[in-house]
Amino acid sequence: MTQISIIGLDIAKSVFQFEAQDAQGAVVSTERVSRDKLLPALKKVPATIVAMEACATAHHWARQIRDLGHEVRLLP
Repeated sequence: MTQISIIGLDIAKSVFQFEAQDAQGAVVSTERVSRDKLLPALKKVPATIVAMEACATAHHWARQIRDLGHEVRLLP
């Protein structure tokens, strides 16, 4: 399995999309998940950087994702 170095997360009202990339920037995987399946999906991924847009619920999700061991970076 390819080492994931960063995950880009697009959070929305009900369906979230994330894309995992390796150190060279090549896309390793993309997934669409519902709100209730996001944390279980991220729990399966080894600890890495998760980047997401800073929006109304971003801080809530950042805390939840940090609790899984990931490093969260909020983008303005």
